[in-house]
Amino acid sequence: MRSGATISIALAWLLLTGAAGAQTLTIGVAAPLSGPSAILGKQIEAGAGLAAEVKGVQLKIVDDACTGDGGAAAAREFAAAKVNVVIGFLCTEAIEAAMPVLKDANIPVITVGVRTESLTDRRAKTGWPVYRLGPRGDDERNAVASNLTRLWRDDLFAIIDDGTIYGREIAETFRAAAEQAALKPVFVDTFRPQLDNQIGLIGRLKKAGATHVFAGGDGDDIAIMGRDAAQLQAGIVFAGGENLRTPPGDVPYATGTLMIAPPEWADVADPKVLEGFAAQKIMPDGYTLPAYAAVEIAKAAADAASSGKPLTDALTGHDFTTAIGPIRFDAKGDLTQSPYRVFRFDGTRFVPLENN
Repeated sequence: MRSGATISIALAWLLLTGAAGAQTLTIGVAAPLSGPSAILGKQIEAGAGLAAEVKGVQLKIVDDACTGDGGAAAAREFAAAKVNVVIGFLCTEAIEAAMPVLKDANIPVITVGVRTESLTDRRAKTGWPVYRLGPRGDDERNAVASNLTRLWRDDLFAIIDDGTIYGREIAETFRAAAEQAALKPVFVDTFRPQLDNQIGLIGRLKKAGATHVFAGGDGDDIAIMGRDAAQLQAGIVFAGGENLRTPPGDVPYATGTLMIAPPEWADVADPKVLEGFAAQKIMPDGYTLPAYAAVEIAKAAADAASSGKPLTDALTGHDFTTAIGPIRFDAKGDLTQSPYRVFRFDGTRFVPLENN
């Protein structure tokens, strides 16, 4: 009887300690809570905080100030606190300063905003356990190239840019992809940005026979091009990158204008999660939903790794169900599926194209 009671007590203790262990997951949150990016850091804090309540995890929130010194200091705090995983980071300087410390402490990181390609491309060399819950720096231009070569295969298209590094890179990526697909633009040029009108440019495009034009530049310039094309009855459809996400100034976008960009997360988020945001009076904008999803992923990965496997094993090559949809990281830590989609301006807002 005493032996049986002893066994029962031991089993109960194991169950209690196991339950306690399951409740002690601590997630570090690195966010710029001071300085010019503080408004974005507050979004991360709000989204992660709400997810932590729902998932029953603890947070250790540290201001990384979007600087190298801030990132290194935050990493040391996380290591001292023995957090299981870190989420957040919006700035390259902060995360690159933090990663050597976090790597030595065997703490993986899920960044919600850093796009620098080398962060994951150098993984074989650095060994940094970082996962990117957002686009890479080259995802936008690759998405423009792949989508428009598919959509405009049978159209007379032109490629123009505003002469900036951004504009030139995205335009050149599209041009190179078109060439590989045996497609040739009818017109390629650099335009002068920030003009009151683009009548001369539209005249040259019309003369070249272009019916579709990709413009690597700002939304204001593309809006003016659409207006002027309509006035000249040029019959041109314009397309741009995610710079079109920002509402234009005095000139609205022309109906039919295309935008290649990630979705607004609130438009695709789980309705039940959005109800939770509303109940807490939290706006589901900016980085709030990605931060929420990062906590969901961290919790799911920790649960999967409870058998003793490293948390990095659970994060790599596995599907996660999140508030913003299914997520899967590849061996480098990048998303396996690009978040970019094609949207069409319907006269009021950008809506997703069907079958994209």
